[in-house]
Amino acid sequence: MIHQLLKELEPLDQLSEWAQFKQAVLSANINCEQTVILDAAGLKVDLSAQRRSTELSQAATKLLEARKFEPLRQALFDGEHLNSTEDRAAWHTMLRQPQPLMEVQSERLRMLELVRRVDNDRRWRNIVHIGIGGSDWGVRLVTQAFGYAGSWRHIRFVSNIDGHAIEGGLAGLDPHDTLVVVATKSFRTAETMENAARAREWFEAAGVNPGNNMIAVTANPEAAAAWGIPRHHIYRFWDWVGGRFSLWSTIGVAAGLTVGSGVLAGLQSGAHAMDRHFLTAPPEENAPIQLALAELANRSVLGYGSRNLAIYDSRLSYLIPYLQQLEMESLGKSVDHQGRSINVATGPVVWGMPGTDAQHTFFQWLHQSSEGAPVDFIVCKTADHQWQQHHQQLLAHCLAQRQALLHGKSTAQAEAENLQKGMAPEQAQWLAHHRKQPGGRASNLIVLPQLTPFSLGALLAMYEHKVFVEALIWGLNPFDQWGVELGKVLADDIFERLSKDSSQPHKPLELDRSTQYWIEQFKA
Repeated sequence: MIHQLLKELEPLDQLSEWAQFKQAVLSANINCEQTVILDAAGLKVDLSAQRRSTELSQAATKLLEARKFEPLRQALFDGEHLNSTEDRAAWHTMLRQPQPLMEVQSERLRMLELVRRVDNDRRWRNIVHIGIGGSDWGVRLVTQAFGYAGSWRHIRFVSNIDGHAIEGGLAGLDPHDTLVVVATKSFRTAETMENAARAREWFEAAGVNPGNNMIAVTANPEAAAAWGIPRHHIYRFWDWVGGRFSLWSTIGVAAGLTVGSGVLAGLQSGAHAMDRHFLTAPPEENAPIQLALAELANRSVLGYGSRNLAIYDSRLSYLIPYLQQLEMESLGKSVDHQGRSINVATGPVVWGMPGTDAQHTFFQWLHQSSEGAPVDFIVCKTADHQWQQHHQQLLAHCLAQRQALLHGKSTAQAEAENLQKGMAPEQAQWLAHHRKQPGGRASNLIVLPQLTPFSLGALLAMYEHKVFVEALIWGLNPFDQWGVELGKVLADDIFERLSKDSSQPHKPLELDRSTQYWIEQFKA
C-alpha cells in the first residue's frame, strides 16, 4: 500500500500546488519586525529571518496535502517500508521509544549491562572505536559533547582506510587494557574490516586473545561470528536502521562506555520528545516542517546551493559532519520513487565550522559574496563553564552575525560613517562601496536551553524529521545511498589490479587511460 502511495506522487514540477508555493515564496519578504519562534521539545526555533506571508503559509499547507504528508508521516512511525528501493522500513524512531519492540529492548539491556559490568570492574581504560560514516560520526559527536569534562576511560576513533589512522589509533596503548569496538552494519565495510584486521593482529602480537577484547555492533551477526567475534560480544541492530540514523541503536555502546549510559538514555528521551512534537504539533507550529519548508524555498525556488551551519558551542564541532552525512547522503538524489528526474534543485551542500572560528574564516563570503547562503545558527542559552563573560561574548557574536546578515549596511550608511570619521568626501564615497553589505540573507536561530543529552537528542531528531519532510516534498527516497556503490565496486577492482601481477587476467571492467596509467605507476 505504501509503495503504491509513493508511486502515486506526481512529479513535483507538474503540481499546481508547487507553482502556487513558488509564486508565494517570490512574493513574500523577510519581515524582521515580527518574530516567529517555535517551541519544540525544549528547543526554541526562531524563523523570523525567513520569508513568510499568509499566502505562503496557505500554499505550504496545500503542498503538504498534495504530497500526502500525514499518511506518510504516520507510515514512518508505523515501520512501514518507506525505503522503496530496498523494500524495508526506516524505523529509527522505534529505537528511542520508551517501550520498544522486545528485540530492541533486549539488545538495549544487554548493552547497558555491559557498561555496568565493565564499569564496576574498572576494566578497559582505553576504547578504540572502528567504524565509518554513520557508524562513526554520532559516537564522535556524543563523546565530544559530553566527555570534555574528562572520563577515566579514553576513546580513540579509527575510520579512514589510510594506514596512518589505525597506526595512530593504536599507538601507545596497552593491548591488555584496550577494548576495540568494530561498528559496521553489514560487517563488510572495506575500511572498517581492514582496520579491524590490523587491530586483531595487534592483539595477537601482544599475546592477547582478540575475542576477549573485541566487540562487534552490526546488523549481520553471522558475519561477525564467522570473522571471529564471540557471540556474547556481538551487539545487534537491524536492517531497518539506516547507518546515518543508527546512533540510537547499540552503535552507541562506545559512547556509553566513555561518557556513561545515562547520556544514551538522555539522548533517546530527547529524540522521542521531538518525535512526539513532529507527530502532534500542527504544521504552522511544527519545527521540522517549518525548517523543511524554509529550505525548500531557499533551495528550490531562490536557488541557494548550500546552507551554512554556524555552531556557537565548541563541544558540537562534530555536529557539522554528522549533519552533512544525514542531509547530503539522504537528499543528494535527482530521481523520484518512480525513477523520474526531479526537475527542481534538491539537497543543498551543508557546510560550516564552530562559532567565532568561522567568523574569521569564511563569514566574509556569507556577508558580501554575490551568492551567499542561508545559515543555521545553533547556540546554547546557558553554558556549563564558570566564565559568564565568555558566554555573553559568544551570544553577542552569534546575534550580531545574524543581525548583520539580515539587515546589512547600505552605501549611504557606510558613507555617513566614513564622513563621521573625518574622511574626505571623495574617499568616504569610494570606501562606502566596499563596506556595503546587501543584507536580506536568510537564517534560522536554534537555541538549546543548555547542552544536555536530552537537548542534543531533540536537536538531532529535529533534523532527521526535517530531512524526511524535504524528501517527501521533492519525491525522493531519503533512506538509500546508491550513489556510493559505484565507487566501492571500482575500488575493489582497482585494488585487485594493484595487488595482482600484471600478467594475470582482470575483471572485464573498462578503465580510462589516466586511471590505467596510475595503476601501473603505483605498482612500479
